[in-house]
Amino acid sequence: MNKSISYQPLSYEKPSKEELLKRSEAFLDLMKKRRTVREFSPEPVPDEVILNCIEAAGTAPSGAHLQPWHFVVVKNREIKKEIREAAEHEERINYEMRFSENMKQDIAMLETNFQKPFLEAAPVLIAVFKESYRIDDHQVRRKNYYVNESVGIATGLLITALHYAGLVALPHTPSPMRFLNKILNRPANETPVILFPVGYPKEDTTVPELHRKPLEEIVTRF
Repeated sequence: MNKSISYQPLSYEKPSKEELLKRSEAFLDLMKKRRTVREFSPEPVPDEVILNCIEAAGTAPSGAHLQPWHFVVVKNREIKKEIREAAEHEERINYEMRFSENMKQDIAMLETNFQKPFLEAAPVLIAVFKESYRIDDHQVRRKNYYVNESVGIATGLLITALHYAGLVALPHTPSPMRFLNKILNRPANETPVILFPVGYPKEDTTVPELHRKPLEEIVTRF
């Protein structure tokens, strides 16, 4: 039997066209300043800030409102070290065997390699898991819907919330990532999607001079 839900009035106040434009421009300016950072200060980050950002990510829409995501916050030094060692093991294999020559050429400008010191240097790691399926109260396996889309939106909200709060982050995707299930004691129905080192940038941090595609290349209007 489907669970019934109640409805409530939408909390919405329509802004003026001028205010719409002002907000959209301010948000665009903010997001243009977001950069991926690989060098982190050891300065601690308030727990409340991280939890607020994760709660904001959890407001994402999801298929059938099943919210198929789980976020694991790691501050423990030993666990961060274990994650780094496991990630570098997989990344070494990637660079030596799994990555195609074309991929190696495409990422060469970023000067990355299998070594990932930021996994220990960042004061916080946030691991994002997708719940590929769920187990109901009767221990029966049940399907989740639009999992990748739902978790993708939640992840986008997370990185946006972190940036808005004044933190920097690095979307890290060592592949395969199943080692995170073991280290972080997550169940088999969850699959790790992305790992975010989070914190403040190290003093004098530099980032590559990258150019984003212009608007006319990423939008088509009818």
